[in-house]
Amino acid sequence: MELEHKQSGATVELDQTKVGRLSRMDAMQMQQMALEAVRRRQQQLLEIEAALHRIGSGEFGYCLDCEEEIALARLKANPACTHCINCAE
Repeated sequence: MELEHKQSGATVELDQTKVGRLSRMDAMQMQQMALEAVRRRQQQLLEIEAALHRIGSGEFGYCLDCEEEIALARLKANPACTHCINCAE
């Protein structure tokens, strides 16, 4: 699957003799979607690493703004969550 994303993110060839305009636009759109998927995965990894750091330092489960406990249901839904529901709004 990773190979598929790398291929989707490859430079789009702009030679109109090989690829029609609509196909080229589709390829460019797919390339941008693949790049965005990679960016989101990288952001997710950063959030997970930050959560692991908070676990190690004993700060996990506490809101970064008000320092109150984050609801368990919220942490179960997203363990990388950094704010309580009130501060997230």
